[in-house]
Amino acid sequence: MKLLEEVQLKLVSSLKGKDLLTLLDYTSEEVQNLVKLATQLKTITKAGKCPKLLDGKMLGMIFEKHSTRTRISFEVGMNQLGGKAMFLHSRDLQIGRGEPISDTGKVLSGYLDAIMIRANSHKMVKELAENATIPVINGLTDLYHPCQALADLETIAENKGNLKGLKIAYVGDGNNVAHSLVIAAAHVGMNVAIATPSGYECNSDIIVKAQEIAKANGSTITVTNNPVEAVANADVVYTDVWTSMGQEEESAKRLVDFKDYQINDKLVAHAKPDYMFLHCLPAHREEEVASSVIDGPNSFVFEQAENRLHAQKAVLASILA
Repeated sequence: MKLLEEVQLKLVSSLKGKDLLTLLDYTSEEVQNLVKLATQLKTITKAGKCPKLLDGKMLGMIFEKHSTRTRISFEVGMNQLGGKAMFLHSRDLQIGRGEPISDTGKVLSGYLDAIMIRANSHKMVKELAENATIPVINGLTDLYHPCQALADLETIAENKGNLKGLKIAYVGDGNNVAHSLVIAAAHVGMNVAIATPSGYECNSDIIVKAQEIAKANGSTITVTNNPVEAVANADVVYTDVWTSMGQEEESAKRLVDFKDYQINDKLVAHAKPDYMFLHCLPAHREEEVASSVIDGPNSFVFEQAENRLHAQKAVLASILA
């Protein structure tokens, strides 16, 4: 406790023992405090003073999909906090041979302190959480990517100095990244504009819920099919790949449908001169984003990727410490 006082860390105590499936389940205050804690943890980690809050704790990490940033950042984060992480590929577990996810949740609860899962189905992750007696963290599903969104907010806050009142434009597929981004931005009072091709819009129920959160925080969410309208006067411009994991068969069609939604110099000319460009990575240069943008002076994608580590430490510490 003395070390905590020295670095003045304030864990989000209301999250103790709680799942992170979607940021819709968290209050705006909890989201805002997680962002602040992530920045604190980043600062003290770089100073070599990260407290071993999770000494003796074990995180099990289940993966149904490939991962670079999620796997490494969670594993390193647990290590920096004094705990350990165990990689578990679904094909190596009995769930890969038909064991019910409910049984898996009950079994793993007897071995681990928390589970992080990167899965195809959000429904399956919900069932895991309902049957586990330990916290479950969503590392990505077909509907949400909450840990990414927390890192996004941390990156913007560190570079803009504030979040409330800023405009963030998301251009591209209305996917899991878009869903969590709009929810997170609503929690901190950012104005959001989402531009997707017709037929690729965000889930309407999620947008309605995010709009309710935004209204409570004095901000707005605009949905359009016009990328220029979305990017106009934006402080932050964000995109993701046009074809996500599991959609490879749709790739040729998506390249056609999204051709007018590339983030390029012509489009970002409508944003503020000091706009930030963000991308959750991996990126396909000259598809969803021009090389001149992602490799240009307004790009913060690698700082954003690094911040996955610190945002997730904020979640792990608050849930498990």
